[in-house]
Amino acid sequence: MIDSHTHLDSCAPPDADLVRDAEAAGVTRILTIGMDGESGRAALRAAEDFPQVHAAIGRHPNHTTGFDDADMAEVEALAAHARCVAIGETGLDDFRDYAPRSDQERAFHQHIDLAGALGKPLIIHTRAAEDDTIRTLRERAHGLEVVLHCFSMPDRLDECLAEGWWISFAGNVTYPKAEDLAAAAERVPDDRLLVETDAPYLTPQVVRKERNQPAYVVHTARFVAERRGQTYEQLEHVVERNAAALFGW
Repeated sequence: MIDSHTHLDSCAPPDADLVRDAEAAGVTRILTIGMDGESGRAALRAAEDFPQVHAAIGRHPNHTTGFDDADMAEVEALAAHARCVAIGETGLDDFRDYAPRSDQERAFHQHIDLAGALGKPLIIHTRAAEDDTIRTLRERAHGLEVVLHCFSMPDRLDECLAEGWWISFAGNVTYPKAEDLAAAAERVPDDRLLVETDAPYLTPQVVRKERNQPAYVVHTARFVAERRGQTYEQLEHVVERNAAALFGW
């Protein structure tokens, strides 16, 4: 099994414990995400320390206030690391008023350009900004591998699939009130599907009282497999194959 999106530096236990527990659960590959300079450097350190771990480098839209050339230069420098396999997470967030929209857009556009220049996948965060996110990707990300992390647009699924984007489901797909997400998980073709934790957030329902960690991606995977009428082993093969092709690990 794989965890295609987590934040090791934000999880409570040391990285070594998180990786050990994930391995014990059968999780053999982890992509940990940098959201700013500090977390990006932490992600790269984890990727250097553990062969199971790779890093994605970007600036989360909520961390883009005043985003300028120096900020982008930092992203570019970190993204040049050999253990960085993707750019992001990046995108637009209108749910929280943490960064001006103009700064979010400037950072988003430059991350798209960087992913294109480096030939690396682009990991997207979008919240309460679906129309503008989709429009921007259509206009600017042609030819890129785009991952819609923590997929949250079930009513736009067909549009996203038509663009060839990857659909990644986090623990919230298992929540009783998220039937629309669960129904979407049934319809994603095998060759567009990923699973993730987004740990330490969005703990799957069966362990929801606990703080999320990469090991818990197996609970989301079991839920998604059941909804799709697949065995866990079938889904495991699908997402392992997809992540290997996408991230080159």
